[in-house]
Amino acid sequence: MDARLPAYLEVQGMIRSVESAGGFATVVHKGERDAGTILILTSERGGNARFWERMPQLDGSRKFTCVREQHSENPQEFSEYLDRRGRQDPDSWLVELEIANPERFIAGGVN
Repeated sequence: MDARLPAYLEVQGMIRSVESAGGFATVVHKGERDAGTILILTSERGGNARFWERMPQLDGSRKFTCVREQHSENPQEFSEYLDRRGRQDPDSWLVELEIANPERFIAGGVN
C-alpha cells in the first residue's frame, strides 16, 4: 500500500516552498481535504501555462505529468480543458504556481 500525505498538507507544503523561493502560489479550488486529487497549473511570468496531473506509471508510482499546454493561437481551448477537468472531479484541488522552473516544486517527481 502506498503511503500518501493528506492532500491539504501536500498543497500547503508546495505553496510554502514556492513562496519561500520568491514565487506566487495559490489554491484556485479547494478539494477533498485528505484524498482529493491535486491538479497543478504552472506558469512563468504569466506565460508558458501548463496543466499537471498525477498519472499512473508502469512501475506503479504516480508522478505528475504535463497533460496540457496553453498555445497562443487558441488560449480558449486551454481554459475550456481546465473547466471540464474540474467538473469531472469536484473533489480535486487546483493549485496555481507562478515561478521560474515550476517543475522543481511539484512533489512526487515529474515526467
